[in-house]
Amino acid sequence: MIIAIIQVRMGSTRLPGKALKEILGKPMLWHLINRVKEAKLVGKVVIATTRNKEDKVIINFAKENGIDYYAGSENDIVDRSYMSAKKFGAEAIVRITGDCPLIEPQIIDKAVEYYLKNKDRIDYLSNVHPPTYPDGLDVEIYPFKTLETMWREIKDPFNREWIYTYIVENPDKFRIANIENETDLSGMRWTVDYKEDLDFVREIYKMLYEHDRVFHMEAILELLRQNPILSEINKDYIRNEAYIKALKEREKKRREEPNDLE
Repeated sequence: MIIAIIQVRMGSTRLPGKALKEILGKPMLWHLINRVKEAKLVGKVVIATTRNKEDKVIINFAKENGIDYYAGSENDIVDRSYMSAKKFGAEAIVRITGDCPLIEPQIIDKAVEYYLKNKDRIDYLSNVHPPTYPDGLDVEIYPFKTLETMWREIKDPFNREWIYTYIVENPDKFRIANIENETDLSGMRWTVDYKEDLDFVREIYKMLYEHDRVFHMEAILELLRQNPILSEINKDYIRNEAYIKALKEREKKRREEPNDLE
């Protein structure tokens, strides 16, 4: 079974508690889950959160909404993903982060369909290496065997937190696939890390949301063409800011470590 794992916690440093911030009277996480559920090739949707006290509210949310969940390590994302997959018997997981309330179910299905047709030749599939979709429509697929390999082999805390880094830094070990959009839209920002991002998403929902159907990427793009001022709301933030910062900190730490040859 292919399961979608939504990785989410309350402890965001840039926008604390963002997962349960309201959009049209419902938590952001509620909207995200309902969009993922629209993907036809996903058998189950699971919340993967942490054992931290502050994330009890996410566990309560899962229970109240009948969503399966796993609570594990905050920073060891490899372990949290692997244990979630193991608990629910996943053949492969679709990893979605909790800051993507505009996640596109059609892109999820496109990725899963490609994976299923080529799974004997794929150890990791994404739409972000390189990115061609708007930031916030990121999809990754990890076969269980890949998660198991990573869980067993990775020792570096950085690679265990930034789960995909071990794969992209070892292309000789993993067979990597990527799906791309016909037009490069990677400069668009549809994720939620800051208040301005949330303001942007709320405007999108206010104009497009209907309770009995999911609006899609094409509708958002058309809305932005008609209302270009909306893209100004969160234009000051760059893609993968936290990851870029973490990479710089790792490189700085490596430079500062003593050289055994000296």
